Amino acid sequence: MGERKNFHLELTSDAEQLRDVRDAIRAWADEDGWEEHDIADIVLAIDEALTNVIRHGYGGKSGQRIIVDMKAIDDPRRGAAIEIWIRDFGIQVPLDSIAGRDLADLRPGGLGVHIIHSVMEGARYRHMPDGGTELYMKKSRARRSSGECDDESAS
Repeated sequence: MGERKNFHLELTSDAEQLRDVRDAIRAWADEDGWEEHDIADIVLAIDEALTNVIRHGYGGKSGQRIIVDMKAIDDPRRGAAIEIWIRDFGIQVPLDSIAGRDLADLRPGGLGVHIIHSVMEGARYRHMPDGGTELYMKKSRARRSSGECDDESAS
């Protein structure tokens, strides 16, 4: 593994783009030296987040702007890690309403937020001053997911 690179992708809220996005993220994470099980977690979390943006942030409306950024970092406490930001310009819902449904409610759908928290070390949402929402996620190689985000760079 050589010098660690960052990842930037701009896409629109069209579900048919998600396969290419997954492939690009998988290739970037593989080049950055991530193991397959971690790559699967990263791809899954981003795919769930993008699906939620398309469905909830944009109400299914196609052609709307979404930005995905990933930064390879060396965390002094945990070693190699990545930080991920997903930015939309859609509807700002109350942040406390961004939660998965009750897991006892057995039916399809509604598990994206649960999945994100289960495979990433942390996830935080914030409203952006010029509209839309940003999701920050972090994952370290040396540690399995806990769902809590304790990194200050998300603020």
